[in-house]
Amino acid sequence: MTTEYKKPLPYINNETKTYWDGARSHELLLRRCRACGQYHFYPRDFCPACFSFDVEWVNASGRGTVYSVTICHLPAAGFKDLVPYNLVLVELEEGPRMMSNIVDCPNEDIKIGLPVEVTFDDVTPEVTLPKFRPVSA
Repeated sequence: MTTEYKKPLPYINNETKTYWDGARSHELLLRRCRACGQYHFYPRDFCPACFSFDVEWVNASGRGTVYSVTICHLPAAGFKDLVPYNLVLVELEEGPRMMSNIVDCPNEDIKIGLPVEVTFDDVTPEVTLPKFRPVSA
């Protein structure tokens, strides 16, 4: 865990608290609609597919593939020390896509379709960020 994390931290509210609590426990949680069966991310209290409020938290597999990737050479606020860094959209096995970073992999090896698995970065005692790494062969 980093002793002093200076990058922006997520805003945690009532709809997302369970997600962030799960991340802190090194579990990737998603919302699933009991009415239509769709998984969704970013967490919210209703299903964006059918608008039902009958949603539940479920453990995600943590596996997916890189759907999109960009290498950032001009830093966002707080990320100057990481340039160049990657920003990816991962399509999870369950269907939703989530934005994150790939770790334990050189930027030039990150390609669309790369199989990845979740890992967790304990950035503060209160916040853990889900990130992804290539699946071990």
